[in-house]
Amino acid sequence: MLQERRARLAAERLLEQKQAELTAANRKLSAHALNLSGQIVDQRRVVEELEGQNTRAAQDLQAANHKVVAVERLLWDAIDTIRDGFALFDANLNLIAANPPYLAVFEGAGDVGPGTAYSDIIDLCIDEGIVDLHGQDPEDWHAMMLGRWSGEQIEPVTLRFWNGVYAKMMDRRTSDGGVVSMVLNITENILREDELRDARDKAQAADRAKSAFLAKMSHELRTPMNGVVGMADLLLENGLDEESTLYAQTIRNSGEALLEIINDVLDFSKIEAEKIQLKPQPFDLERLVQDVALIVDPTVQQKGLDFQVDYDQFLPAEFVGDPGRIRQILTNLVGNAVKFTVAGHVMVRVVGIVDEPNETCRLHFTVEDSGLGVDASMVDHIFGEFNQIEDEANRKYEGTGLGLAISRKLVEQMGGEVWLSSVKGEGSCFGFQITLPLVSQAQAAPNAVPDGVHKALVIEPNAMDLDILTRQMELLGVAVAVLPNATAVSAELDPDVVLVGHHRELCDGASAIEQIRRVLPGVPLIAMVTAADPVTVPDGVTSLRKPFHRQELFNGLTKAVNASAEGKPLRKLRILGAEDNKTNQLVFRKMLKDVNADLTLAVNGVEAVEAFKSDSFDLVFMDISMPEMDGMEASRAIRELEQERGLPPTPIIAMTAHAMEGDEERIRAAGLSHYLTKPLKKEKIHQLIAELSPADAEPFQT
Repeated sequence: MLQERRARLAAERLLEQKQAELTAANRKLSAHALNLSGQIVDQRRVVEELEGQNTRAAQDLQAANHKVVAVERLLWDAIDTIRDGFALFDANLNLIAANPPYLAVFEGAGDVGPGTAYSDIIDLCIDEGIVDLHGQDPEDWHAMMLGRWSGEQIEPVTLRFWNGVYAKMMDRRTSDGGVVSMVLNITENILREDELRDARDKAQAADRAKSAFLAKMSHELRTPMNGVVGMADLLLENGLDEESTLYAQTIRNSGEALLEIINDVLDFSKIEAEKIQLKPQPFDLERLVQDVALIVDPTVQQKGLDFQVDYDQFLPAEFVGDPGRIRQILTNLVGNAVKFTVAGHVMVRVVGIVDEPNETCRLHFTVEDSGLGVDASMVDHIFGEFNQIEDEANRKYEGTGLGLAISRKLVEQMGGEVWLSSVKGEGSCFGFQITLPLVSQAQAAPNAVPDGVHKALVIEPNAMDLDILTRQMELLGVAVAVLPNATAVSAELDPDVVLVGHHRELCDGASAIEQIRRVLPGVPLIAMVTAADPVTVPDGVTSLRKPFHRQELFNGLTKAVNASAEGKPLRKLRILGAEDNKTNQLVFRKMLKDVNADLTLAVNGVEAVEAFKSDSFDLVFMDISMPEMDGMEASRAIRELEQERGLPPTPIIAMTAHAMEGDEERIRAAGLSHYLTKPLKKEKIHQLIAELSPADAEPFQT
């Protein structure tokens, strides 16, 4: 019984234990269930939120798709509406899409659409004649069009289609290896370019016609003017009575005025066409200024004006520039000053600042006068083309009104500027400034003083000429002694050469020479003369025509020393002249009246070449426009003869009425060494003869 009771109690205790464990388990299960239920609620909430987001995303995606479709539609609508062609190719160069203008060119020729290979499109263009190949081989054109797309950068190409449309293909590579092709219609541009090209050709033809007309008129006017002006000059040398002298001067002045007008019109035409080319070369600026003074000297003497040249004594004389154009500017300004000055003075002043590091000099030129003056309101006006001051004081003065305009443009082309200060009724001061390089040692004229000439005796009454000559000699290392006249010469001076300036106020030339020869026997003598000197230079005395340049001085020294050393008189020059115009032949012959020369005249190039074959000449004066054979052809033939015979080139001087831009270069290219324009000037001819005559010949018989 006891055991059963114990067993029952144990069973009850075990049951209670199990019931307690079950209760605890139930409590844990309930808690877990409750927690799980909360998680489920949370998960449902998250799912609901995700479902909302997916819905919104789907809606946004749908809206975006609608927008993309709309934009794509708008893009293609826009592409379809433009007149230029557009096409897209994939990486295999197959057409993906193209707009109607791109496809229109192939209409009726073949099917071109999505999937068409680019090479097939090229073949279609060739086979159907869609593109004008301009004579190019079809295979080469096919290879060229394919090859364009092989590089990273595709160069544009212009095509002309069968319907006359011009198109420019602008192609670009896409990131995936495809190609976007734009075909731009440039027909209007091409047609416009053709119109502009035609207009340009017509303008150039008109310009050539104008130049040809000016050249022809220049030649036709200068040829008879050579006779008019030349004969007038010769008449004035023949001791005419007062009335006849007035007539001859009027003829000469009228001819020179007409020549000035022709030159102004030609220069202005060349400047207007921007065909003026500067020709820099080493030159003596001081001598150039003195030359300009000599040009206006007759008018200055006639008016009784006080004319002065103030060239800064500390300023170099040798520069590199275009001496012809600088002389033209100065002559214009000085000529105007003299023309508009009734009484008083005219002064030319040249000063400058040397920039030694750059070997240049900033030059200031001023031309002052005490003439009519210019009103302040007219300063800009007078520098214009064809402009003159039309008032009572100026109306009597003739001119084209181009001189100052040409001078201003020439100065500006040299990089300088022009100015004017003036008071009406009191005078004017015209000025201009330019910068020129200094002559370097390599460019300077060579020291051509003969050996043994170290000291020169100079008898020269003209202070200006004496100053220039003294400076030239001293720069060459030749000491100069100056005497007032021949009676002051003494053996103690012991000069190597004597230079005598003849002047009617000094003494008779022959007497002076004889005096020097008695005191200094055997010393070389040089007579410096002008056309106005009423003297005769004895045989065996070398003469220099004033104004002479440095090279002429060198030549004169050489001739005088050689003649003295050899102890024999100098021979005559041998000159060949070719001129077809009878009047110009007469003028040329008379201009050489004072030249100690044997002159042979030919009427055309054929005769000139034949004369050169049969005789030898020191100088050749060659007209350019002649029948049968012109001067350039004849000069080329003479040069060939010299080469065949191994002879040195003879100086050939062109005498021509051709004065347009390029004429001088063309003439010199034919073998002519010097260039003179008609109407010829006796002084220039004599100057060239003095410069070019050989050392054993005496050029003048003054």
